[in-house]
Amino acid sequence: MFSKGFSFAKVIIYIVLLFWSVTVVMPMLWALMSSLKSDQEIFFSPWGLPAQLLWDNFSRAWVKAQLGQFMFNTFAVMLPSLFLTLLLSAMVAYVLARYSFRGKSVIFYLFLSGMMFPMFLALVPLYFVTDYLGLRNTYFGLSLVYVAFSLPFTIFFLVGFFKTLPKELSEAATIDGASHFQIFFDVMLPLAKPGLISAGIFNFLGQWNQFILPTVLMTNEGLPEGQSRYLLSQGLYFLQAKQGYESDLSGMFAAVVIVTIPALLIYIIFQDRIEAGLTVGAVKG
Repeated sequence: MFSKGFSFAKVIIYIVLLFWSVTVVMPMLWALMSSLKSDQEIFFSPWGLPAQLLWDNFSRAWVKAQLGQFMFNTFAVMLPSLFLTLLLSAMVAYVLARYSFRGKSVIFYLFLSGMMFPMFLALVPLYFVTDYLGLRNTYFGLSLVYVAFSLPFTIFFLVGFFKTLPKELSEAATIDGASHFQIFFDVMLPLAKPGLISAGIFNFLGQWNQFILPTVLMTNEGLPEGQSRYLLSQGLYFLQAKQGYESDLSGMFAAVVIVTIPALLIYIIFQDRIEAGLTVGAVKG
């Protein structure tokens, strides 16, 4: 009844994937369409095309809604966080994957248990610890917290990846007189680039969408009017809350689109590298 290589199960899979694609893409297209409308069009014709493309909505969201400041704050926190997360995770994962020593399994499972620790249980202790150390309401303090919560998954991911790398290269470097430091940074770390990129993308997306930690640890306390420490997630919530007092839905939709674009571009650009990193890391050496 069905041609070769064709089955009813494949039809079901394609239908489910098509439905999933529509549910993901349609809200994004609707937000983009709404960001180019006037407030009246959003209210009275939410599903219709805009009569005129209002690009001023984006400039108003960037300036009036302080989206530029929120974007700067977000990158000021995330760039150090991503760098430290990947560097520290790679060093720990390399040792756990390539060296044998007493207590290695205990250390690995301790990191692994961090993936199961609920973030909400740490909020109050984190607040008091960062406040005591003078790191609350600072970019670097929030970056360190991001690193702490990102390490377990990243180490778990990279341990499996480092195990796939050929041991012959490190052995040859040892014979040539290279130190452990040189072997890691000059030989193994460049080979682990696909895995590092994959882990970096996952951490970027997770930290980009983080809301709870910035809300607790990053406030505008002590700042003069007109300045803000808010990150993008906080800024969008603040913008949404203001809609109860002033109607600027077009500006809010424009802000949503602006916030979505960086994460979407990162994923599109590095899509092949993510798939390659996951595939290589899943194969035993």
